[in-house]
Amino acid sequence: MFDIQNIYNELLKDISKENIILNEPMCKHTSFKIGGNADIYIKAKSIDDIKSVLKIVNEYNIPLFVFGNGTNLLVKDEGIRGIVLKIELDNIECYSEDGSYFVKVCAGVKNAVLSKYLEDNSITGFEFASGIPGTIGGAIKMNAGAYDGEVKDIVKNVTYIDYNGNIHTLGNVQCEFSYRKSIFSSLKGIILECTLELKKGNKEDIKKKINEYAKLRKEKQPLNYPNAGSTFKRGEDFITAKLIDECGLKGYCIGDAMVSDKHAGFIVNKANASYYDVIKLIDFVKKQVYDKFGKVIDLEVEIV
Repeated sequence: MFDIQNIYNELLKDISKENIILNEPMCKHTSFKIGGNADIYIKAKSIDDIKSVLKIVNEYNIPLFVFGNGTNLLVKDEGIRGIVLKIELDNIECYSEDGSYFVKVCAGVKNAVLSKYLEDNSITGFEFASGIPGTIGGAIKMNAGAYDGEVKDIVKNVTYIDYNGNIHTLGNVQCEFSYRKSIFSSLKGIILECTLELKKGNKEDIKKKINEYAKLRKEKQPLNYPNAGSTFKRGEDFITAKLIDECGLKGYCIGDAMVSDKHAGFIVNKANASYYDVIKLIDFVKKQVYDKFGKVIDLEVEIV
């Protein structure tokens, strides 16, 4: 075991007091609005902050969980032991070269913020991701995608820091992107920034496409309830939401967890759902789909 107060005092030597919180409820930091307390919650505003945290983690052998905007997470009611590190690096830079536009984006930049920046600068290629909740760091880690686009299509390189404090840069191929996965899904490292390769576009066309995608999301997704995005991954030869729908599970509830009546691929928090409400509902949905269709469905949401 580790002494939380002692660790807190050590962290204060290098990190501002306002960026370190003890016993912080994770339900305040996840889009699902579910989750118990983190022992130590830290907002990393710089690479130096991250290095300081890694030094303490290694010195005291403390568990570390890193996240961006908490939009793809289901946190247990018991909370998270050790340090929870929220990446808030938020710089964006752009330069052009041979007809391409390269945008260097820090990992903590929200996709919506990046989308607006690119729209304002008439740079196209990111529209598909404009409505994906979360940060660019999270989008890279899980190779997020929507509307026939994926992050892997636009990433030139990714820079990360390993747990020993060494900084590395990987090219697109080295990132090993696949469906909702990348090397960062299992690599012991923290994404710091990426460079995206995009193109010059027409501002009005970009805005029109973003608005079209936003309209589709509003029509098809349960934005009126807290959720963690699509709960289940698409199958190799089937559409998971379609199978769940055909099991008659839209609107089915366990506690305050509900299969969305708008999109069967989403489980939502109707009011005060617990982690266990959601897990029981996930298990029930998986069993129903397997019993009816013989298909195993996998989670897209990350359980912490």
